[in-house]
Amino acid sequence: MDFANRGTRPANTETVSVNNAAAGQTHKSKKLNTRVTRILSVVLLFSATFLSIGLIAMLVFGSNANESKYIDKNKYQAVFLNGGQVYFGKVSDFNQKYIRLTDIYYLRVNQQVQPGSTQAANDVSLAKLGNELHGPEDSMVINRTEVQFWENLKDDGQVVKAITEYKKNPNAANTPASNGTTQSSGNQQQTNTPPTTPTTTPKKP
Repeated sequence: MDFANRGTRPANTETVSVNNAAAGQTHKSKKLNTRVTRILSVVLLFSATFLSIGLIAMLVFGSNANESKYIDKNKYQAVFLNGGQVYFGKVSDFNQKYIRLTDIYYLRVNQQVQPGSTQAANDVSLAKLGNELHGPEDSMVINRTEVQFWENLKDDGQVVKAITEYKKNPNAANTPASNGTTQSSGNQQQTNTPPTTPTTTPKKP
């Protein structure tokens, strides 16, 4: 009986050692898997963060970048505002918040009643920004929320031709932007947009 017991003891000890080694390897494997999982979680978190930032930047700046590529730097642009005013000039800066316009002109409408008539003739002329009473500089920053739309102007259009004529003779009082006049009923009045130095009409003797 003693010999039988002695023969089985080493086998039991070896089995226990193998089981312990297997348990140790399993424990190490679990630790390794846990570390890998944590690393992957951190990588995914940073990837999602950078992706979100990229999408936000694309939504904020992407539309402006696509829109600004249509600006022809060799031409004049017309910028139409919400209140109906339009300015002509060169768009130099264009972003999400504002548009910067230089070399600026605008249309000025003078309404005068014809003698012996109750109708007023509209004399449309092109005015250069900077000659007004408050003396603004020839540069304007326009809030993007105030802009309805903008256009590139043709070189053979009436506005660009009028600008060219104005630059040839900048001392001219008025540079006609249209050869025709429009008729409208009403009293004699003069409309300048934006406000300019008032003009007077000579009285008849």
